[in-house]
Parts: sequence; structure tokens; C-alpha cells
Amino acid sequence: MSFLRQAANVARRSYATVAEASGVKVAGIDSGVLPAATTSITVVVKAGARYETQPGVAHVLKSFAFKSTASGSALKTARETELYGGVLSAALGREHLFLTAEFLRGDENHFLNVLASVLSSTHFYPHEYSELVLPTIQTESLSALTSNTTLAMDTAHSIAFRRGLGNSLYASPHSPVSAAEVKSYAQQAFAKSNIAVLGAGISTDALAKAVQGAFGSGTGGSSLQGGSSQYYGGEARIPSHSQPTMIIAYGSTGSASPDLKVLPHLLGGESAVKWSAGSSPLSQAAAKVHGASAKAFLLPYSDASLFGVVVTAPTSEGVASVAKEVAGLMKAKPKDEEVKRAIAKAKFTDASLLERHESLIATAGAAIFSGDIPKPDASFASLSKVSASSLEKASSTLFKSKPTVIAVGDLSKLPYADELGL
Repeated sequence: MSFLRQAANVARRSYATVAEASGVKVAGIDSGVLPAATTSITVVVKAGARYETQPGVAHVLKSFAFKSTASGSALKTARETELYGGVLSAALGREHLFLTAEFLRGDENHFLNVLASVLSSTHFYPHEYSELVLPTIQTESLSALTSNTTLAMDTAHSIAFRRGLGNSLYASPHSPVSAAEVKSYAQQAFAKSNIAVLGAGISTDALAKAVQGAFGSGTGGSSLQGGSSQYYGGEARIPSHSQPTMIIAYGSTGSASPDLKVLPHLLGGESAVKWSAGSSPLSQAAAKVHGASAKAFLLPYSDASLFGVVVTAPTSEGVASVAKEVAGLMKAKPKDEEVKRAIAKAKFTDASLLERHESLIATAGAAIFSGDIPKPDASFASLSKVSASSLEKASSTLFKSKPTVIAVGDLSKLPYADELGL
């Protein structure tokens, strides 16, 4: 590698530091040799489903984003955003609410004022709730119900953690939420101690200065309390005539260990080469049934993690066949060569998380509250210490807990947990 190429790589690897401005945590990531042409700013709020005061209120709050505020109507916000060539969006996770503005570099002051107005002066008008918010909520909730994978994952969290992280991401028509109740929740959620601001394509200093101007002075108040997570496990079976799906999962409390981060890559399920089934154990198991898929996942949260495998196939018989193999593969003794491959993939995943906009928001956005954005170098060092023996020990401990098994499809064909040997 030439000296110039090495210098360019070092220049690109600029990581964010966390500062504080106007009582909120702030971090900007401005990587690259040349300044980015676009900037994205995300306000991360600890107001995800685990913190909600009643079922569905977090989902409704997300859908109220960018409606009428003291700065103007929803129409005014939309028109001004289009004039600037920007994009506004809102997303809800189990722990955080994300309000994002993407725009041309240099327009950060305008868009931070828009984001700040959402936090400080949304009106929560009843007519906007009935005419704009409620239809959006109903559409998203119905869409989730029609996707068996989404339904199974939401149910898996409910069975695994019950409350808190087990709260559904979607509002239910059986538990209506009023605009006044959403406003009350927002007043608690939008305390400054509950808020952090993450920018990509902008330095921490520039972002902190803009945040100070938009958010004003002052310190944060009390934040929402979500309680500590506890893993339970269990089984749920949901009849369905659409694509059958099964989830086999195990949970743990505390932050995800390096061994746990490697485990889903050990099992795999996704090919590294297009049009190839892949050589991972799950890929090979799914290839035996036409149209089947088996993919491992790890969902880390602030005080718990959920590891598992999602199995789908055109028929419930196909899902049952693959699920039986998956149950055995999850507890198989790892080989040294397979562990090396899994560690390499885990390193790539950790490195790419901070280089892609969507994953950057979810990863760094959650970490910013601790005052330190994760850096790939530190992750590489911990992952390099993982071995076949440490991985076997960690997985053995994980699999001693009660499994979470979700079956969606033709229940007469889909196996129970004990029939899988779990």
C-alpha cells in the first residue's frame, strides 16, 4: 500500500467525540478527505416502546412528528423542507425515537430549528390526530400484522421480555390513545436529559454551535424510566394462511459480549456472494428446502440482548424441516476455522455500522448517551480475543435459559419447542 493511500485511509477514519451543548449530548462525524456534500442530523430520544406509559403511545408520538408547532403548520414545514431540498423522517425503536433531517451541507441551522420545534412546541391538535396521525398508525399497524416475520419478531420480544423491551412497536386498535395522552407522554419524553443529537457530515464543534442556537440554554430535567430488563422465554403459536415463519431465540441481560456478537456470524444464513446459497451452516440447512431461508440475528439493547434464528419457507412443512436442523445447529460445537470466519465477519459488521447512515443512527445514536461513540479499533481488539472455547462456553450459558419459540402459519404442521429438542 502506498504512502498516499495509507494517508487517505487515516484521514477517512475520523471518529466522533461527544460534547455537550444546551444540556444535551452532541456528536458529529465528518469523515472523508473532502467535506461531505450532504449532512444528516438525528435527534435521538429515549422514548421508545420500552418507556411508554401506556400501550401504543410511543407509536403515536412518532407519527405526530413534523405536525403543527409554534413555528408553523405541518404544510409550512413540508414546503420549506422541499424548498431547501431536504428530507424529514421519524422512526421508532424499542428504546429510542429518532427524528432525522437530511439536507445539503450548510443548512444545519434551519433544520435544527425544525427539529427543536418538534420537541418544544408540537401542538398535538385533535384534528391532526384524527385526520393525519390516526390513518398513519392504522396503516403501519395493519402492515405489521400482515407480515408474518414482523409479527413473529414483535411477539418474540413480548414472550422474551414481557414488559419494557417486550412492549409492541405498534399501537393496537384495542387500546386507543388520545392526543392529550400523547402530549403528556411527550412532555416527559422530551426533557433535555432524554435527548441526544447525532450528526453525519458535520463536525462535533459545528453541530454543538448549531444545537446551542436552536435549543437555547438550560439543562435537562428528569428522564423517563424504563426499568431493568429481565429475560423470561416461552412459546407462542399464531395461526396464519400467509408465509409460515418460525423464530427460535434466546435472551440474555447486560450488554452483548464479544462472543455473543460473533455467534450469529458463526451460524450465518446470508451469502457473501450474490446468487450463491453460501457455505454457512444455516445457508446449507435452508438450501435443502426450496425457497426456504434461515438467518441468524442479534438484537443488542442497553441492558439485554436477543439472539436467534428466523426460519421461513413456502410451506409450514418446509419451515418445520428447516427448524429441526436449526435447533441442532444452534448448539453444535464450533470449529476453529468456522470461528475465524465468524470473527472476520463480526469485525466487518462492526466497522460498517458506523459508515452507513441507517446503522449509524441506531448504533452511535444509542451509544451517545454514555458519552462515548464506539470505535471499530476497540471492537476489533475485543473480537480478536474470541476463540472456539470461549464461544462454546458463552453459547452454552446462553442456551441454558428457556428458549423463545414463535410459530406463525399452519399450526398443525409447525413443531412445538419440545418437539425441536429445546
